[in-house]
Amino acid sequence: MIANKKSIYLIITLLDFVLLNFSFIVAALLTQTSELNLEKNYVYLLILILNFTWYFYTSSTGFYQEFLTRPFPIQFFNILKLSLLITIVSILFFFVIKQPLYTRIFILINGFLVLVTITTRTIISKSALRTLRNKGKSIRNLLIIGAEEIGRRFKEVIIKNPEFGHRFIGFIDNIQSKNVIGTISDLDKIIKQNAVEDVVIALHNNSTENLDEIVNICNKNAVKIHVIPDYFKFLSGRFQISTVSNLPVITIRDEPLNEVIRRLIKRIFDLTFSLTIIIFVLSWLFPVLWIIIRFDSSGPALFVQERFGVRKRKFKCYKFRTLTYEKRNPAIFEPIIQKDPRVTRVGKFLRKTNIDELPQFFNVLKGDMSVVGPRPLPLGVERVYEKVFEEIKMRYNVRPGVTGWAQINGLRGEVADEEENKKRIVDKMKYDLWYIENWSMKLDFQIILLTIWHMVRGDTKGF
Repeated sequence: MIANKKSIYLIITLLDFVLLNFSFIVAALLTQTSELNLEKNYVYLLILILNFTWYFYTSSTGFYQEFLTRPFPIQFFNILKLSLLITIVSILFFFVIKQPLYTRIFILINGFLVLVTITTRTIISKSALRTLRNKGKSIRNLLIIGAEEIGRRFKEVIIKNPEFGHRFIGFIDNIQSKNVIGTISDLDKIIKQNAVEDVVIALHNNSTENLDEIVNICNKNAVKIHVIPDYFKFLSGRFQISTVSNLPVITIRDEPLNEVIRRLIKRIFDLTFSLTIIIFVLSWLFPVLWIIIRFDSSGPALFVQERFGVRKRKFKCYKFRTLTYEKRNPAIFEPIIQKDPRVTRVGKFLRKTNIDELPQFFNVLKGDMSVVGPRPLPLGVERVYEKVFEEIKMRYNVRPGVTGWAQINGLRGEVADEEENKKRIVDKMKYDLWYIENWSMKLDFQIILLTIWHMVRGDTKGF
């Protein structure tokens, strides 16, 4: 739900169309004479094929559908795939026609220019749109009907993403809550007073008796209506509909990793990726950090802790030590909070960059963990978490991960406030279950890219 989404979509699509052809022309001029470019008719056929390839790829993959909501690393990854596809199609074209129209350097320059120009367009367009929105240009006033969990979560999304182009006016609800500016009986007056253009209905199913009245008022005022269905009563938002002997059956929860072949694919990737990290990174980084940690504070450089893995099997999880060394009872949960005095000087850096987690690639190699998955819980933590989130056992259906969906969304560690921490635990568990239900190798690649991106920026919400 983005203001003027279709117009923005059309503009950036046309821009990329121009950039794709501009890259081709520049690459051709740099590698061949203009006379040769005009003489060869096959050139026009190749341009046509590359334009069709671009259109087919962007349409079939939803390249532009979430251009504002996707983080930049994911967008860059998709642009990289597009430029590689353009390069591969060019190579195949020259192979099929068996005519040396252009040199190999043309193919490389063309692919590189596509990558650079569309990446630059992405950065500039997102920045320009955010600037325009912040200046109040092309902003639509938005009202949310329903101030409970669904409405509050949607409000946070709108506030955090000004480029969506909505100004949050307030909540309409019959309950007293923060930002509630009136009841449903006041809806007509509030729409007129605040020039409301969009209304989001985010009511629980047991609060929808006024739905007809709300829709009629919105229609009368020519206000655009959006409805968020109330699926929060179920843990899963992923439904699967099938037929059994002519009877429709709705499966509330679908877990892709229940399939053996998918688990095998994920395991092969885990082995390949962990071996790469161990050979090319940990082989030299491990001894360096070992010396630095030992020099910074007394105690072992490696922290070994028993945690729960798949099917709740216990395993020894490895980390670089970030706290002052002392013997602790593993059965007692001692959360690490913001500005925890136990965190050492080196530990602050390790936690901020997530480097303290790197030894867990040995756990991945052993089969205790996966590269991506819900974070493994230490012994003693489950009793604390299950009091807040009863469905915690569902996390144990997959291997825990070095990084995860909850972590890249800022849900790492604990906070000191008990009530706030409970909410944080619930959010963390819901993110983990969403990952389990929506797993794909593409999602794993995205999480890995975002993790690296946050590590480089030092923005890992570490304590």
